[in-house]
Amino acid sequence: MNGRCCFDKTSQRIQYGLVARPSRPYLPAMEPDSQPLPKLPLTEILFLVFMRLVAVSCFWFGLQYWAMLTGYSLGGQGRFDMLNLPWRVAGSALAVIFPVAALGLWLGASWGAVMWVMGAGAQIAMYKVWPHIFGANTLVPVMHGLVATIYILFLVAFWLDHRQNEERARIDLP
Repeated sequence: MNGRCCFDKTSQRIQYGLVARPSRPYLPAMEPDSQPLPKLPLTEILFLVFMRLVAVSCFWFGLQYWAMLTGYSLGGQGRFDMLNLPWRVAGSALAVIFPVAALGLWLGASWGAVMWVMGAGAQIAMYKVWPHIFGANTLVPVMHGLVATIYILFLVAFWLDHRQNEERARIDLP
């Protein structure tokens, strides 16, 4: 071999496809092997950003409940063994529900919204139905209501867009 390549003749290089054939021009650019992804509409981008913001807030709620139950926050006064039974049940359930909801919302899965509804419903019930047990907190139910309203508005916008696209498809058909 003497340090030379085994394909030292031009005919062998052409035969094995190592150089362009004289009959075909060499195209240096690769041909696309997949179709480009369609551009997302603004509504879908905003919905994705909204879902991710709600996911971050759910994760924050989950961290707060875990910090309370482990005694890391509230000066250790909210540890699991020091809580009464209603707070043990609610705190434990919400410490699991909110991080799971955060994951589902971040991924855009439908079960993420279902988990969020469960957690939000539990918190609204805690602070509005049983304020004598859990204390009064008006900010959390109002924020959950705002998130639910925005979510419903996005669903209505998607429904209207789908209906408009369906109508456009019917008009164009022969």
